[in-house]
Amino acid sequence: MSDRTPDSSRPADRQATAARLRNLRTRLLSLAAIQSDRLVNEKLVRAGARKWHYAALATLDEFGPASQAELVSRTGIYRSDMVAVINELADRGLLERSPNPTDRRQNIITLTRQGHRHLLELDELLAEAENEVLAPLTPPEREQLGRLLAALVHHHGHDM
Repeated sequence: MSDRTPDSSRPADRQATAARLRNLRTRLLSLAAIQSDRLVNEKLVRAGARKWHYAALATLDEFGPASQAELVSRTGIYRSDMVAVINELADRGLLERSPNPTDRRQNIITLTRQGHRHLLELDELLAEAENEVLAPLTPPEREQLGRLLAALVHHHGHDM
């Protein structure tokens, strides 16, 4: 007889997983993050988007026009990757680049109306993904999880 506790991974793996692995919180967090990341990426791909697209669009929507350097700082996207993100979004008409009137070496990045509409579509897809990932949790548990995750992120130096 075994006193194994249920695992949160696939049912076929439950009996083959050591109890110390099933109960290791960092492992559970990793498994949940992998599932969440997979689902979010699947949803975004259906809309022709990536997580970095969403980050740039959401940042421009909330804070208004910004330089590339400001977008890098606010999103945490590497400068070289931000160039590709801006190019991809500009090619699709989701944002515009214009010279900074006070510093011609800089461009100001602005969200277009089409970009705003696309962002709202992405918001809906990400809400669907979040609901799927967090389906077994009650609304208060979801709030608590959010607070706990924010505390972890803050503790490890990633203030948001």
